[in-house]
Amino acid sequence: MNRSFWRAGHTPTLFSAFLYFDLSFMVWYLLGPLQVQIAGDLNLTTQQRALMVATPILAGALLRLVMGVLVDRIGAKRAGLIGQLIVIAALFTAWQVGFSTLTGALTLGLFLGVAGASFAVALPLASRWYPPEHQGTAMGIAGAGNSGTVLAALFAPMLAVAFGWQNVFGLACIPLVLTLVIYALTARDAPGAAPKKRLGDYLAVLGEKDAWWFMFFYAITFGGFSGFASALPGYFHDQFGFDAKTAGFYTAACVLAGSVMRPIGGVLADKVGGTKSLLVVYTATAALIAAAGFGLGGSAGTVTLFIAAMLFLGAGNGAVFQLVPQRFGKEIGVMTGLIGMAGGVGGFALAASLGAIKQATGDYASGLWLFACIAALGWMSLAGVKQRWRSDWSVAAARV
Repeated sequence: MNRSFWRAGHTPTLFSAFLYFDLSFMVWYLLGPLQVQIAGDLNLTTQQRALMVATPILAGALLRLVMGVLVDRIGAKRAGLIGQLIVIAALFTAWQVGFSTLTGALTLGLFLGVAGASFAVALPLASRWYPPEHQGTAMGIAGAGNSGTVLAALFAPMLAVAFGWQNVFGLACIPLVLTLVIYALTARDAPGAAPKKRLGDYLAVLGEKDAWWFMFFYAITFGGFSGFASALPGYFHDQFGFDAKTAGFYTAACVLAGSVMRPIGGVLADKVGGTKSLLVVYTATAALIAAAGFGLGGSAGTVTLFIAAMLFLGAGNGAVFQLVPQRFGKEIGVMTGLIGMAGGVGGFALAASLGAIKQATGDYASGLWLFACIAALGWMSLAGVKQRWRSDWSVAAARV
């Protein structure tokens, strides 16, 4: 990264966007690491527990479009302030009032979805300050905030053991309030009016077959990453008898692997081509998750398999977005929102279905094998369209 990047934009805004995104992802994922303690106190079934941790993923996916419209109407900074205030209020209420039913947990999950929608605020807030040659770097730095899921996996179970899971919601408000203050004081909207996205823009893009392919491919990669990030604490607890802290520690290792590999996956896709990268991702993911379904290597072997799978899924997230500008360069803003939404829907489907299948069959194996088959379907689908893409796309065809 050369000096021209730091001179080109607004570094305080870039930092505040990263901090806002990082802490938002932390609380978006908060119910996942706490699921064992919450489910025990609320007497939730495996299926109900899975629905609880999957709800914020789905809410965040759908609210990304809402937040994107809000950014267009009132500006990214104001939209971010509103989003942060809503999340802080929800956590403060959960801390002070609490909840004792699944309905209460699901309600909190819906509000935590606002944190997941921070993607639609933080990235344009940061990237609009930078010229085209530096926007990828700016979006990469701001987008690295998805590492906040690691913070939740590491610290939430330990704090729950020490202070009780309800008090974790109150403790989470402390860094969120500090972030809100920093954000309010340092973030600034880029000068000039950004082009507004209309409903017709989304409908027009959805008329393109390739848009649906990209949504499907990202639903597998980011859906796999986010779905497993939420489901693994419960899986490790049920499958191997790990306590909440140990399950959180191993989940954090898996999530860290996927988070680190996302930007690396984009770089690798630039070098070898996005479709080649994704074909490797889907092949490896299908094999690794299928092996995890067989329980190869016991607890240590299964954890290792999930870490490896999350590495590939993280790389796949970067590879998908390496391909998108080559096909939808003029509609990149609209496509980012749609693809992000599809990824969240995929994560919800994975986390919820794993719990439902465990409830119905008494084991997670069938759910893991089902996801492995979907990854294999992703490989077959991509192999089927890549030749058409290479012949039809006129921009950067060598990197497809």
